[in-house]
Parts: sequence; C-alpha cells; structure tokens
Amino acid sequence: MDHLYSAADLPTSSRWIEALGRQATIITSIFARAGFEPIAPAVIQPADLFLDLIGEDLRARTYVFTDPDGAELCLRPDLTIPATRLYLDRFGDEGKPARLSYNGVVFRYQRAGGSLARPREFRQAGIEYFAPDAPAQAEAEILALSVESIRAAGLRACTLRIGDLGIFEALLSAIDMPERWRRQLKHHFWHPPAFRRQLQKLMKPEEFGRSLAAPLLAAMEAARREAARHGDAVAALERHIEARGISVSGTRTLEEIALQLEGLSADLRSPPLDPRSALLLDAYLKLATPARGATEAIRGLLKTTGVEIDAALDCFDERLKLTAQEGVDLSDAPFSGGFGRQFEYYTGFVFEILSPIVGEAAPLAGGGRYDRLVEEISGGKSITAVGSAIHTERLLLAVRGGRP
Repeated sequence: MDHLYSAADLPTSSRWIEALGRQATIITSIFARAGFEPIAPAVIQPADLFLDLIGEDLRARTYVFTDPDGAELCLRPDLTIPATRLYLDRFGDEGKPARLSYNGVVFRYQRAGGSLARPREFRQAGIEYFAPDAPAQAEAEILALSVESIRAAGLRACTLRIGDLGIFEALLSAIDMPERWRRQLKHHFWHPPAFRRQLQKLMKPEEFGRSLAAPLLAAMEAARREAARHGDAVAALERHIEARGISVSGTRTLEEIALQLEGLSADLRSPPLDPRSALLLDAYLKLATPARGATEAIRGLLKTTGVEIDAALDCFDERLKLTAQEGVDLSDAPFSGGFGRQFEYYTGFVFEILSPIVGEAAPLAGGGRYDRLVEEISGGKSITAVGSAIHTERLLLAVRGGRP
C-alpha cells in the first residue's frame, strides 16, 4: 500500500538531510569500488532532447522554459540523457568503454506539490556503462550493483521486476508486416490501450478507411497519384489545398501532413495483419510469469505460430545465468512481457527494484539497456549502453519503514 503525504509533510529537517548524505556516501562508494567515475552533468539541459526521447508521461512532467536568447531549455528530469551527452562529448568519436556515476538532483512536476514517495525535486544516484565489451555481463553487473547498493543502505526486503524489449522487438521483426507498422507498434508499446487499438486497425484497415470521410480518402489517393507523376507529394498536397480553398492551421508542416497521408494511404492498400500475429503480440504483452520460466512460457506461445526468436530468448537466459553468478536471487522475480519502464528510450533488458513500503508505483531503482538513446543523441553512432538509477529519497523512506 502506498504511503501518501502532502507537500507540507516533505522532510527538510537536518536529520533527514544528514541521513540522505550518509546513504549517498554508502552508495557512491560501492560505485567507486566497481570502477565508475563520478560526473556532475549540468542541471539545465536542452529541452528538445528530453521532449523527444523520454516518453509521453515524463514529457508532460518536465519543467521547460525559454532563456533570454530564445533557447528552449529544461530542468533535467533524469540523469541518463545528461550522462550520455557527457560520454559522447568525451569519448563518442572513439566509442571506447566508459563507466560513469552520479548523485544529483532531478526535477519532475507532481500534482499538489508531490509526496514523500513522489517529490518534485529529488536525488538520483546512478551508474551508466557505455560500450561494454560484453553487454550481457554489463547488464548483470549493473543490476547486481543496484541490488547491493540498496541492501548496503539498510533495506533487506525488496523485489525485482524484469522485462525485455529486445524480445518484443524480435517478435515484431519475425512477424510479416510493413516496416512502418513495426515503428507504429514500437511507439505504442508503452501505452497498452493505444497498442491494442493499433492492432485492431491493422487487422481491419478497410474498416478504418470507412471511418474516414470519403473526400479525404479521395484526396489521399489523388495526392498519391500526383506524387507518382511529379515525384513531389508536398506539391501535390499544396495544389489540392489551394484548389479547394482549404486553410492550414496547427503546428504540423505540409511535409509532415503529406508524410502522414502517404502512410494512411499505404495502410489502406496493404494486406491486413494476420489475426494470429495480432493475437500473439497481444498474448506476449499480457504475459506474466516467473523470470526463470519466461523463455519456456514464450516458446509455448510461439509453438504453433511458425515464429522463431531463439536468439533473443537465448540472450535472455544467458543474462539470467550471469545475473545469478553475480549473486542476485531471481527465484521470486516476475517477468512481464508488457513491462518497459516509463522511459521510452529503453531497447532491451529492463528492471525495477520495488518495496511494498512505498508501493509498486514508486520504484526504488530501475534501469536497463538503451542503445537507441546513444544513437539518437549522437546522430547514428552504434554504441551499447546500460545503466541504473536509485531514487534515494524513496530508498531512505523505505529503510525507515515509510516514515520520515
């Protein structure tokens, strides 16, 4: 059960601050012994990176402002993106391995000023491992160090929750569908209702088409034919708009509108998604099983489908083995096919560490693999990255049994 408090209850006493300092010393010393170099990224960051990469939920809770020069900036809502920028500035051209750690303040909007478990301003103690020589071993090490740090801070009772976006992406790649559909489904992964609506649409594109106004369908097809003749979909769209006296409002450009219309038109011309494939994807996202039995359960889902993702499943099993060798007990850890954390930059293995004292909605720590984040920020560099961050106020709250 969550313990909720009003903003007036947030601890500001010297004892609480001193306790956070002692806890930070314990955690950062563990990071240092493991070879992670302390860094201090800037608090103020370029807003566009965060708004594009962190996901819908955190995007709405990021403090954004414009400086006198007109630059759009933000108070960092997490430290993984700032750490990634720092790594790329220092080592990006070489792509060399680097272990970085931090203990700093982040900012996220919370209604009514927040609570002890969800303050607007709090500290993250974290580690980021870039370009490791053995990615699966690095993932196991990051998870083990996170568990060790939480236990060293004084919390004995905690549970793990595990997911793997790599398995989900392997499923999408193995199922026959246009690449644009894969992009759409990846985008909706973090929003289950939207994901299932998208599956329904892809199974019955003709019904989706009938839901659109006939003039719009005709305009889409005309724009497609014009683009085929003239090689310029934007020009075709401009001619259509001008001929009908349509005014364009909103923030989307004609290029973006034309691209969307082309996609909609292509969807309507494509064969529908096989219902068996849609059922498989839906069943995978609903899958909840002990982590040690996850691959067996997934193979059970695939048994009669003809879909093969053995490489992704073997990688998952190998990671579990390496994690156990690092001393992490996975006997009670649940696996969820639909679990991807709230950050949309993750691409592979993900985990959270939970305590019943503060509730499942307020993880003490979380992390995973985020290769695509490095690629997006760097402009295309292929560099593996894995990390974890501990919410230190929540950890101290859990250690104290839910009371400040």
